[in-house]
Amino acid sequence: QVQLVESGGGLVQAGGSLRLSCAASGRTFSTYDMGWFRQAPGKEREFVASISSSGSTTNYVDSVKGRFTISRDNAKNTVYLQMNSLKPEDTAVYYCAADPARLGTVSKYGYDYWGQGTQVTVSS
Repeated sequence: QVQLVESGGGLVQAGGSLRLSCAASGRTFSTYDMGWFRQAPGKEREFVASISSSGSTTNYVDSVKGRFTISRDNAKNTVYLQMNSLKPEDTAVYYCAADPARLGTVSKYGYDYWGQGTQVTVSS
């Protein structure tokens, strides 16, 4: 079992930046692939980015490529999402998730553990 706690959300103007953090409990964090997802009102939860357990492999949805960067610090049990050049369409609740099976999937069904989410609002 792992617990995930996100932080760093907030209100920002279009073109601005935010850095989300996700702190994980437990001693097995370094063995999990991690992902970030987001859910806007009335929409399905969608994949944003993922990172392999070692941090050597990352994956992004096309709409954030070149603007968002996922990273992790296994010594701190933390995964990050640096978001630059934010757009109003990035407004959503952002969730981090853990994939102990290391499926390398973009599907939310491949992730077993979820945080409570943090709100990101981008004003135009």
